[in-house]
Amino acid sequence: MDLSSPLAALPIVLLGLILLIIVIGITWAGMRVGIKGAKSAPAADSLEKDDDVNGAIVPAVLGLLALLLGFTFALAIDRFETRRALVLEEANAIGTAYLQAQVLPQPHRERVSALLVRYTDNRVVLARTEAPEDRRQRLADNDRTVNDIWAATLAGFDSIKGLDMSSAFVSSINAVIDLDTSRKTGRMAHVPEEVFWVLIVYVLVTAAILGYTMRTRSSFHLACVMHVLVVMSLMLIIDIDRPAAGGIRESQFPMELLSKSMHAEPRAAYDRWRTPATMPQE
Repeated sequence: MDLSSPLAALPIVLLGLILLIIVIGITWAGMRVGIKGAKSAPAADSLEKDDDVNGAIVPAVLGLLALLLGFTFALAIDRFETRRALVLEEANAIGTAYLQAQVLPQPHRERVSALLVRYTDNRVVLARTEAPEDRRQRLADNDRTVNDIWAATLAGFDSIKGLDMSSAFVSSINAVIDLDTSRKTGRMAHVPEEVFWVLIVYVLVTAAILGYTMRTRSSFHLACVMHVLVVMSLMLIIDIDRPAAGGIRESQFPMELLSKSMHAEPRAAYDRWRTPATMPQE
């Protein structure tokens, strides 16, 4: 979704209120036009025919609206679930790379481990950041850290290239870098904005049709309740489709748990059963 678009720029609550006011206004205007048209109708039998047509059109319009809402909701949820799965996958990849980095000799071991910790902490903060300027800064830090991780990996690989696990270590770092790209792509994967605009136009047209078929204030009040539910559903979908600024975001618990684990467990603890003779030397 384009950040300059009103759908992305406006807060969800404000966008929903604006849309709800417009929808209710269109419904009221449609009801006034319908009542005026009914009063000027030449015969009662024509009114009965109109009521029959309206009775067929209104359920069809509402049914199609429900179908469009459900289809759009499914698209947004699919992207949300993809982003959530990538969080767990990235946490597992970083954890594996971090553990395998403990085989490296110093100073490569400390360098790679510290970079992975910094990278994880930055990813957790980045997922919570809403301000565009802060996000750009965090993304720049993220990209620099990824480059540093790969440079440190190349330096450390030369010291263990004779070991069988050297290729596995490089593969684990590659997985971390690949998932960095996957998560960025996942956050840029939105429901096409055209889908939302078509859905909004359809909501407005539905409001006009409903208003035109109404004759009493009680029917208007019931229609307003339905409009509130429809607008709430639409705002929920738009919120889910805003991974960087919406209120509904994928949980960062796996990354947070990994970060706490790496900070709580000193790297020297992995050497508690190793002897100086068996530890790799630079």
